[in-house]
Amino acid sequence: MADTRFTTQTGTQVQIDQGLRSYMLRVYNYMGAGLAITGAAAYGTFHAAVDATGALTPLGNAVFVSPLKWVLILAPLAMVMLLSFRIEKMSVSAAQLTFWAYAALVGVSFASLGLIYTAASIAQVFFITAGAFGALSLYGYTTKRDLAGLGSFLFMGLMGLILASLVNLWFQNGMMGMVLSAISVLIFTGLTAWDTQQIKEMYYEADDVATLGRKAIMGALRLYLNFINLFLSLLRLFGNRN
Repeated sequence: MADTRFTTQTGTQVQIDQGLRSYMLRVYNYMGAGLAITGAAAYGTFHAAVDATGALTPLGNAVFVSPLKWVLILAPLAMVMLLSFRIEKMSVSAAQLTFWAYAALVGVSFASLGLIYTAASIAQVFFITAGAFGALSLYGYTTKRDLAGLGSFLFMGLMGLILASLVNLWFQNGMMGMVLSAISVLIFTGLTAWDTQQIKEMYYEADDVATLGRKAIMGALRLYLNFINLFLSLLRLFGNRN
């Protein structure tokens, strides 16, 4: 006679595995869509802001030169704060729209990268970032090692990096900027693995549909932030300037 307890446990484990895979796929789909929106917004804004001769159009002056540029720089930060502190009170659809709007605003602010770096180097660094991110996220998903201690260390390093970057905004030291970019690469590569493990552990089979939906969006936001920060750091280190 078969052990019904073993059969029940096996069936439950299969359901959890399938649910976890579906949940993680949803996280990556949200993140990938966010990156696609960012790329499309950056491309469209750049080509609308710069004419065929390389001169700024009226839109370009508004986006890159006028005080509006500070609004575009700070608006994404405000939307991240909104998602972080208010997502539990949002519907899943409202959280999705906020994330898409945030990704689009980041894309508009990223349009200025086309004025600084060549298109070829931006594309090259993007694919390097994608490869590194994919490998590190896969490691975070599959490893049996608890990365909690590493995550605490990296978070402390991130706080130090932010403070040092703010100080360097005042002194404008080029060498210090390169050192900070190199440190940033190390921090965000580690955070990618740690966040992936944390997102995986956030999954709970008994969560309702809305809770899982909000968790997937927040997980996508965390991975998205790691990706774009890793991309910017690598671009500062290896990008060819115009």
